[in-house]
Parts: sequence; C-alpha cells; structure tokens
Amino acid sequence: MRYFFICILIIFSLTEISSQTINIKVKNLNREEAQLSYLRGENVIKIDSVFSNDKGEFHYSFAKNAGHPGLYRLSFSSNRWIDFINDNEDVVLSTDANNISDSLTVLNSESNKLFYQFIKLNKQYKIKSDLLQLILAKYPKDDDYYNTTSTKLEVLQTSYLYFANVYSQKKPKSFIARYIMTMQLIVPDMSLPLDKQLAYLKAHSLDHVDYNDDDLINSDAFTSKSIEYLTLFRNPQLPKELLEKEFMSAVDTILNKAKVNQLVYQHVTEYLIDGFKKFGFDEIIDYIVDNYVIKDDLCLDEKLQNSI
Repeated sequence: MRYFFICILIIFSLTEISSQTINIKVKNLNREEAQLSYLRGENVIKIDSVFSNDKGEFHYSFAKNAGHPGLYRLSFSSNRWIDFINDNEDVVLSTDANNISDSLTVLNSESNKLFYQFIKLNKQYKIKSDLLQLILAKYPKDDDYYNTTSTKLEVLQTSYLYFANVYSQKKPKSFIARYIMTMQLIVPDMSLPLDKQLAYLKAHSLDHVDYNDDDLINSDAFTSKSIEYLTLFRNPQLPKELLEKEFMSAVDTILNKAKVNQLVYQHVTEYLIDGFKKFGFDEIIDYIVDNYVIKDDLCLDEKLQNSI
C-alpha cells in the first residue's frame, strides 16, 4: 500500500511538470470572466472560460502538447482582448486594461517575445518605408538629401529582412518562426521605377507563404496574406466588371498555390468566398465555385455551402 501511494504521488508530480501554463496579468481589471479561444483565419473559436482572481490574473493549464500550436486570444469585457502565440511553452504576459497593446510585456515565452517584436516592427516598417518612398518619389535625384534618404531606406529594409529571415529563424521548426516567415512583408526592389514596383509586388508578395504548412490555419496567416495580395489588385477607378476580372486573376494565383495542401486549400477557398460574399462580388463567387469547388470536389463548411 505504501508503494501504491508513492506511485500515485509520482504520477501527480509528473502531470504537474508536464502541464503547460498560461498566466496573463491585467492591471486595473476587476475580477471577471474571460473567454480563451484560438484563431482560425477570421474565426475565433472558444476553448474555455477563464476567471481572474482579485489581482486581475488569469491562469490556465494545458496538458503538455494538448493545446495545438497557433494564435490564441483571451477576450474580456468592453471588446478587449490579448493575442498570444501557443508554441507548447509556458506563457507569462502582463499588461494594463487601460492600454493593452502599448503596455503589454512578455515575461516568459520566447515565441511571444518574437511575436510582439514582429508586430511592432511591421507597423514601424510600413510607416517609415511609406514616408521615405514618398520623399524619393518627389525629391530631385541629383540632390544630396535624395541619396541620404535612399540610404536610410536601404538600412531600414536590411534590418527588417534580417529580423524576418535570420533573427526570428533560430528555431525554424517552431510555430512562431514559420508564422513570421509567411507573414513577412515583401520588400520591393528599389532599383525599379515606382510605376513597376506594383508589378513586382504582385509577382512576389506570396513568395514566402508556405501553403503546405497546415498548422498556420490556426492563425491569421493565410487570410491576412490573401487580403494583402488582393489589395494589390484593387483599383477604385475601374468599373465593377473589370475590377472583378482583376480579382479573379488574383484568386487564380492564390488558390493554385494553396492546392499543395488540401486543408489549406479548403481554408483559403472558404475565406475568399465568404469575403467576396460580404462585398457583393457574386461573379467572383460563381467563378471560384465553378473552377475550384466543383472542379476539385472541395468540401466546404456546411453553413457557407448553404448560403451559396
């Protein structure tokens, strides 16, 4: 009997050691219920309810490897939430309810440190590169300030590419490394004239997207890259019929790349149909259904299929 109890204690100890914990502290938050979910494209799928203690601390445990890798969300009152990466490691985050994004600190989890560095870097890169390119487009090329600005842009691009393709890839098989590799922005070739850079982006914007990685379905990776690519084909000056043809061309590129993985192919197809449905592009929906859903016998989500 004595040995039996010893075995039971060992089992419980191993269970505790092998559990994965999520600890999120939200300052200036009263005791309340939150919803823990994971993201699947634009869909937020509830896992469980989590209650904070009096200090605004939320604690949740997964059995080791029970929570699949991906992008997760803790949602609480007033339409506020905290996104974090689950990469099968303990996560400790701290923030303030009055300013969640700017005050968020990652206390434990290398994946989430990279995740929030990437979000911040992407935002800064977009703002700075747009401003610098605007100056270069208007400024005389024979002026010294043009060369200074051009050098500044090159340094900015080099720094961004280093983070996306080197610094964040120390563990290339981790979810966050694969996520950043796919989500990185395409840096245009600055040697090209401005009028040819759009064509360059159309040709290369999906170069780093790994459509064969179905783990990325559990995030916003494929949906974000799809809308980012479609935006390149948006032209408000075109009549609707011509605009639809432009989007059909973009759809062909996206879906033919997605075909390498059946789960990803289905995921992206559902997203495109649902998105074009919201904006009333019925011709594009018919095009996708005829040329991809029916042709390749894709099994769509039942609700979406019924709405079509």
